[in-house]
Amino acid sequence: MELVNKRRVYFLFDLYPQGMRTEAMLMTTKELNAETVLVKAVETEENVKEKENLKVKENPYVKKRFSLRQLTVIGLLAAINVALGLSGWGFIPIPPINATILHVPTLIGALLEGPKVGMLVGFIFGVYSLLQNMMVPNVMSFAFLNPLVSVLPRMLFGPIAVAIYVAMPFLKMPIRLAVATIGGAVAHTVMVMTTIYFLYAQTYAETQHIAVSKVGTILATVGVVHGIPEALVAAIITVPVVMMVRKTYKKEK
Repeated sequence: MELVNKRRVYFLFDLYPQGMRTEAMLMTTKELNAETVLVKAVETEENVKEKENLKVKENPYVKKRFSLRQLTVIGLLAAINVALGLSGWGFIPIPPINATILHVPTLIGALLEGPKVGMLVGFIFGVYSLLQNMMVPNVMSFAFLNPLVSVLPRMLFGPIAVAIYVAMPFLKMPIRLAVATIGGAVAHTVMVMTTIYFLYAQTYAETQHIAVSKVGTILATVGVVHGIPEALVAAIITVPVVMMVRKTYKKEK
């Protein structure tokens, strides 16, 4: 590939007096090329690699899936999830199902490191919930054995909390975090209860020997009884933890 040295052209153009510049501008391309140095652009293997690396840096979508810090946060919060579950501290038996604080690590991960981390920690939370209902069943365990009930909502409420946080930049940080945390926790409860209702209303009515029309009221009551305490506890724990860790991040920078 032959390239015209444009700097050479501009230099030759500047050599012409003011009155002769019009004539110079009428020079044919062939004449200009004759006055310039023709260069063959030969790309070495090293140049190709440099260009590929530059493309990766310029494209925001071409990057590592998780940074080292994010992987550390995921591992730590996953360990907390497992510890809370194994110790029994993560589940509070309030019939007919267990209330939980296992959603707290998911909210912390999401508000600290973004929706991807929140989704992955939520996935771990959901899988553990599924296993918990297999090992220690209760009256509603048949529903939580379905990943659409036990896993999918747990993967989504972390990103929802992040979306609420991003949508309210006008609030002060503690209030903003609290609203996002409560919103994410409420979304978690609503998604779980709604999924149970649409998938298992008939089954629940048969196991409890009640009319199907009453299932919606029962699930809504359970959602309120469990959802409000879970949301408040989540805010009380999540807000100070996230603010403290963010201060640490700033100091490291």
